[in-house]
Amino acid sequence: MTTSVPHLAELPLERPKGCPFDPPAELASLRDEHPLVRLTFPDGHEGWLATGHAITRAVLSDPRFSARQELMHTPLPGAAAMAEMPPAQPGMFIKMDGAEHARYRKLLTGKFTVRRMRQLTDRVEQVTVEHLDAMERQGTTADLVTAFAQPIPALMICELLGVPYADHEFFRRNVAPLNRPDAPLEEQEAAINALGGYLYELVVAKRAEPTDDILGELAATDLTDEELTSIAFLLLGAGLDTTANMLALGTFALLSNLDQLAVLREDPESIDNAIEELLRYLTIAHTGVRTALEDVEIGGQVVKAGEVVALSAGAANRDPLKFPEPDRLDLRRNAAGHAAFGHGVHQCLGQQLARVQMKVAFAGLLGRFPALRLAVPAEEIPLRTDSDIYGVYALPVAWG
Repeated sequence: MTTSVPHLAELPLERPKGCPFDPPAELASLRDEHPLVRLTFPDGHEGWLATGHAITRAVLSDPRFSARQELMHTPLPGAAAMAEMPPAQPGMFIKMDGAEHARYRKLLTGKFTVRRMRQLTDRVEQVTVEHLDAMERQGTTADLVTAFAQPIPALMICELLGVPYADHEFFRRNVAPLNRPDAPLEEQEAAINALGGYLYELVVAKRAEPTDDILGELAATDLTDEELTSIAFLLLGAGLDTTANMLALGTFALLSNLDQLAVLREDPESIDNAIEELLRYLTIAHTGVRTALEDVEIGGQVVKAGEVVALSAGAANRDPLKFPEPDRLDLRRNAAGHAAFGHGVHQCLGQQLARVQMKVAFAGLLGRFPALRLAVPAEEIPLRTDSDIYGVYALPVAWG
């Protein structure tokens, strides 16, 4: 049964002043009263916005909602130029459905299992210690983003894929505009062409001389060079950006909630639980989309075929119906069921890699520098608000 709901002219994105870890306040009020509302997208599409935890997970797990690129409209600012997108390139599996998506996913799942990712722990520990040593040698202050949060996941994903780490800055520079919907179209196209060209040449080289890494292994399958290039593009982009922002923003959150930092220091064994709570509390991949393939009744509304539902994972992860006192960082909380990695068949493939890196990096950082603190007032930390991945551009810290 359909009931009257609010209609938003745009997606709320402004975060509360003085609360850099909280989603926009308007999303919270909407979620509590109307967890599914109408939304006008930047390109004029009339779709929906889901803010409730139950509705968000229901959409993500329902095969009647599609992830196909050609059906999408994005709710983020500056996205009007992205209207009428073509079907995803071969291998760009996160923007596919059904058997097409499953074929690629099956080839990759075994390379990102919990067991395989945990086997990387020793190497992650080694890389973490090397960067902590470098920080310590340079003095008692650092920008944690450039000294620690960015290079560790960059080095690990480059090693896993078989991409020379010396080229990681080239990738970071070109990945950046792809995570900013308001970046000029010419800039995005140039970045795609630069990344695609480099990775295609790398794939061809691995065909000729197989290597002991993920791309080298995939080169021995029936995937085409074009498919392998797209897969490498996806994995490298995700590995360079998301974990780096979780490490930086997570440290910022801990240094801003000293009672919770004390919990982690007093009980290092609580690190796994703490990571899940930080994932829930911060939700850096804050907004996703799905398109209805047919009329679907959900949340008391009928979403018509072709209409896009924007999914606010940030609001869903603060839903009091799922998480009591959701706006409080509580490292002892049971945060199981959060939507930080998505849900359903498209749930983040690299989530176990991210967990291993966060576990080792947070433990190493806090263990090495017991007096770690922000080097500037919290309000001076530059927030990354122009991207579909939330975080900070710099995090000046001090110790000693």
